[in-house]
Amino acid sequence: MLDNTDRRILDELANNSRVTMRELGTKIHMTGQATASRVAKLEDNGVIEGYTIKVNQAKLSCYIHAFITIFTKETNHQFYLSFIKTQMNYIINNYRISGEGCYMLECRFPSNDYLNDFLIDLNEHANYKISTVINKLDI
Repeated sequence: MLDNTDRRILDELANNSRVTMRELGTKIHMTGQATASRVAKLEDNGVIEGYTIKVNQAKLSCYIHAFITIFTKETNHQFYLSFIKTQMNYIINNYRISGEGCYMLECRFPSNDYLNDFLIDLNEHANYKISTVINKLDI
């Protein structure tokens, strides 16, 4: 069970996983050594599974942000999944979902031309419904 200190550590690491243990300790009112011990315990218990970076896709010239609901044409999804593995430069996440559709793709494309080419190729393996992001709202 996590206490308030653990939750504060997780919040701070979610905002900046590169923070030093000393800086993190200052933010949560603990010593750097005590903070490092808490973080190690969270890692050992599997609460913290790893550290990642957040990439600004627009800075990489990927301006089109789309969510694509996938409706596979067959009960065997292997053809779709094999196709998706060849398209990883555009795909951020591929979620298996319940409800409407079988999968939800989160993708970034440099232009509408790249998106269109992707959809043409995708349509050989699955049907789809697409939604494009207009703006991300901070919550």
